[in-house]
Amino acid sequence: KGTTIMNPLRIVFMGTPDIAVPTLQALVDSRHTVVGVFCQPDKPKGRGNKLQMPPTKELAISYDIPVYQPQSLRNEEAEELLQSLSPDIVVVIAYGKILPPWLIHQPPLGCINLHASLLPKFRGAAPIQYAILHEESETGMTIMHMDEGLDTGDILLMERIPVTEEDTSGTIFTALAQLGAQMIVPAVDALQAGTLTRVPQNHEEAVETGKITKEMGLLDFREPAHTLAAKIRAFNPSPGCYTFLEGKRIKFWHAKVDRDSKYAPDNLQGACGYPKEGTVVSVDKHSFSIFTGHGVLRVTEVQPENKKRMDAGDFARGHQLAVGACFGDE
Repeated sequence: KGTTIMNPLRIVFMGTPDIAVPTLQALVDSRHTVVGVFCQPDKPKGRGNKLQMPPTKELAISYDIPVYQPQSLRNEEAEELLQSLSPDIVVVIAYGKILPPWLIHQPPLGCINLHASLLPKFRGAAPIQYAILHEESETGMTIMHMDEGLDTGDILLMERIPVTEEDTSGTIFTALAQLGAQMIVPAVDALQAGTLTRVPQNHEEAVETGKITKEMGLLDFREPAHTLAAKIRAFNPSPGCYTFLEGKRIKFWHAKVDRDSKYAPDNLQGACGYPKEGTVVSVDKHSFSIFTGHGVLRVTEVQPENKKRMDAGDFARGHQLAVGACFGDE
């Protein structure tokens, strides 16, 4: 049998931050035509408050693809614009706006969304951070057929990656950006060919995520060491986790459970006097360890107030951090 050559599709792409760039690049490199890129408006950034373009806009401009940055999609102007572009399909990844119902139902092949989790787990704004916060052993990228709910549409494709003790939101973000790029063109082709099966989500298993705020980064050493380690990795690179030492704020960028400490639950001797939570129980060349509500947290990378990130051992030497010092009090 000869294979049927299908016409290239007209694709409208909607995405704003770095995670969306590899997917847009994959579509630009495909046989299909990206007829327009929608992203959030330019924002002031840095000390000079200069307007900065979203990363997807920069890429689109380099290929002479028209860029649209409407403040809202919920008006006649947006509707007329989308009709004039007449897309066969709309591809969405981290756009930052909720699509109105008319748009979801307009393209012949619908609107598909790349979401950085294994749906129905971790719907909403911060799926990568929440997968690490929940100490998941794996996460992934889901491509779903959008409906009018938030991340509630039928699943079209799903790929998984492991989450290790070394991973941060930054490393997972990079891995999922690449994974999305690998998945998107085969997904669009299969959708056009009618060979993708739509699998409804089990809404009873859904886990919703809210926005991550800076205040959520405050460390409470009454929590278990494994919870604190996960939080530090989840909030790296943004917004960061912090505590206080002698009234000064200090950020913790990388930490693990210290299973070798004599204060680790498996090693504690019956008559041993417990330190207060937040107390430094050991210092070595590259780290220091802190007693917590359950277990010991070994901290390996920190950032003192108004300074650059540094090796925790270097910080300990520079600040003459000794056993018995206590983190946590403002």
